[in-house]
Amino acid sequence: MRKQIATDKAPAAIGPYEQANIYGDILFASGQIPLIPETGTMAEGGIREQTEQVFRNIEAILKEAGTSLDNVLKTTVFLKDINDFAAMNEVYAAHFDGRKLPSRSAVQVGKLPKDALVEIEVIAHM
Repeated sequence: MRKQIATDKAPAAIGPYEQANIYGDILFASGQIPLIPETGTMAEGGIREQTEQVFRNIEAILKEAGTSLDNVLKTTVFLKDINDFAAMNEVYAAHFDGRKLPSRSAVQVGKLPKDALVEIEVIAHM
């Protein structure tokens, strides 16, 4: 049985998709860009500030589902510019500090929605 997850503490879906779906005991979250849910505007600043906002959005979805970063099994990081990898990675590492690390892929893409610098999607265990 599939359960859909939605929270107003993360940006609303801007297309035909859900913020996350749970199937069995696995959560599949849609990619999060650095939109501020209260305003619908992009987080100001560079890659560090945008990555922080992305993690706020991810954590809100995980919390709504009843799980947390502790249970993230896999992440995929999409970067507008792979040269931002080191700065993104510092913010990323801080959010997983003291936690079991998930598997991860990171790639540079041609363009992200709303011209974001970063998008991250997660798969988590409930």
